[in-house]
Amino acid sequence: MLQRCLDLLAPALTEPGAVVVDCTLGLGGHSEAFLERFPEARLVALDRDKEALRLSGERLAPYGERAALVHAVYDELPDVLDRLGIPRVQGVLFDLGVSSMQLDEADRGFAYAQDAPLDMRMDQTTGMSAAEVLNTYPPGELVRILRAYGEEKQAKRIVSAVVREREKEPFSNSARLVELIRAALPQAAKRTGGNPAKRTFQALRIEVNGELSVLERAIPAAVETLDVGGRIAVLSYQSLEDRLVKQVFAAGAANTAPPGLPVVPERYAPRLKLLTRGAELPTEEEIAENRRAAPARLRGAQRIRESIG
Repeated sequence: MLQRCLDLLAPALTEPGAVVVDCTLGLGGHSEAFLERFPEARLVALDRDKEALRLSGERLAPYGERAALVHAVYDELPDVLDRLGIPRVQGVLFDLGVSSMQLDEADRGFAYAQDAPLDMRMDQTTGMSAAEVLNTYPPGELVRILRAYGEEKQAKRIVSAVVREREKEPFSNSARLVELIRAALPQAAKRTGGNPAKRTFQALRIEVNGELSVLERAIPAAVETLDVGGRIAVLSYQSLEDRLVKQVFAAGAANTAPPGLPVVPERYAPRLKLLTRGAELPTEEEIAENRRAAPARLRGAQRIRESIG
């Protein structure tokens, strides 16, 4: 959906000196596309993964000072822009979830299809690993995480098995966890929905990286950094992320005036205009080319007035 993201943000990025923010740099594919398509725009790109910053830095080196790459989590965007002396930006992109690089590097522990250390940290220099979460969290907290972040209906079964097994030996690698999940689930639960470990791994990844709490702060903060006329595009890959984005955009696009007012004061008028009808989905051709694009959901919005009060 790269082309659609570019098209959504394009009207805001044509003026010389326009600034576009790639909040999820990864390997730099989106950022490179922005720099190529909008030759007079500047790029600010964030990533919490130092290896991603190193690799994308090599890729974007030909663009010189037009690209500023920053080691930061995307809810830190206002602070990053303040340090760079940028008061407002004209475009913001979020491409959420795990990057292809993180999935493809076995030793990061994100993928359940191959045995690896249970790490799952996007920034491996800080925070608890997935193994530490599994080995130390109380059973009730693990059940909550699997239900809330993985939408796992069999959370209690899985956690009971985890607690029983971790008393024998702490968890360290992904293959043992996948095997445990397969053994814990009833046959009916294993016949649908792909790999039965998928939901548990998603839940652990979200917990380890604080993804939803960060996103709750990041989307409103990003909207506030937009200049009037600026645009934001968000690619989500699971329903929890998409729901948060939908709520922020819907609130910004709503008329909040008390009912019955003959004239709506400006402070109650919408701050955003929605640029997509619901969430846009990838085409069949895109899914055929990249199977990982299948769950993608794209939403866009435009800032149409300043905040008041």
